[in-house]
Amino acid sequence: MGVRIKSTGVSRAGDTHSIVAHSGRAARRAMDRAGIQPEQIGVLINAGVHRDSNTVEPAVSALIQKAAGIGLEYEKDDRTSFSFDLMNGAVGVLNAVQVGTAILETGSAEHVLIVSGDTHPSLTRAVADDEFPYATAGAALLLERTDEPEGFGHVHVATADGTPAIEAYVDTATMGTVGRGLMTIEREAGFEDRLFDIALETARAALAEAGDVDLAATVLIASTPSEEFPLRLADALGIARDSVRTPDLSDGDPHTAALPLAYDRAVAQDSFGSHTRVLFVAAGAGPSAAAVLYRLPDLVGAPA
Repeated sequence: MGVRIKSTGVSRAGDTHSIVAHSGRAARRAMDRAGIQPEQIGVLINAGVHRDSNTVEPAVSALIQKAAGIGLEYEKDDRTSFSFDLMNGAVGVLNAVQVGTAILETGSAEHVLIVSGDTHPSLTRAVADDEFPYATAGAALLLERTDEPEGFGHVHVATADGTPAIEAYVDTATMGTVGRGLMTIEREAGFEDRLFDIALETARAALAEAGDVDLAATVLIASTPSEEFPLRLADALGIARDSVRTPDLSDGDPHTAALPLAYDRAVAQDSFGSHTRVLFVAAGAGPSAAAVLYRLPDLVGAPA
C-alpha cells in the first residue's frame, strides 16, 4: 500500500491577499477535481507560515478548514475531521506528507488534505520584494491510500549545524500599534549556499535509498529561494535541466507553496511526459531540508 496525490488545487492573485481565503479556495478546488465531498476529508494540515494579520490564535488551519467547508456540521455517526498547523518553513509541506502518510497508513482517515502558502501580514501586497521575499499563493495536495505501486517513498530530513540562515520575526520593541501588519525577514550572507548543501544531502539520500533510479525518467521539483536554485540542484544530482519543473515565479518565491504549485503546473501543462518519478526537495530556514521520491501514477491528473 502507498500514498499518492489524488488531486491538487491552487489559488493566487485575484480579489484578496488573504492566505486563509487562498488556501480555502485551493482546498475546495482540489476536492472538486477529485470529485469528493468535504466530509470525506479526515485531516487537514496547514504548512503555511506567514499569515493574515500575524494571527496567533486560533490555529490558522481551523480558519482554512472553515473556508474550505470541511467539518462545519456534525450529526450522530457522521465521520469527524480535524485540522492543525505544521510549521517548518519551506520544508513544512514535506513534513506534512510524512504525517499525512502515517495517518493514511493506519486507515484512520479516507483522505488527508495538505494546504500551504504565505502572505504578507499587512494583506496589502502579493508580490515579493527585498523586505518580504515571498509571493502570496495558496496550494493544496489531496492525499489518499492506493494499492498500486505508486506514490511517496520515505521522506528524508536533515538539519545543518550553526545559525538558522533565515529568520522571520516581529520586532516588538519597535512595532508600536501596527505589529499585526509587520514582518521582518533576515537572510544571512550566503544563505542560499547553505540551503543548497543540506538540500543536496537529503536529495542524494532519497535517491540512494531507492537504489537504481533512472535519472533520465526523474523530474525534479524543488524549493525556489531563487530561480536558479532548482537548476543548481539538478546539475549536482545529474538530472537534466529540462526535467526541472517550477511554479510560476513571476511574483517571486511562493515559499511553502512552491512544491505543490510546481506539481499542479506540471499536471496542467501535461509536462511530465515519459517521466516516471518526481524527486521533491524542500529547503529552508534551519537550515533544514527534506526530500522524497514520488512514483507517478499512470494517468497523472486523472480522477483516481
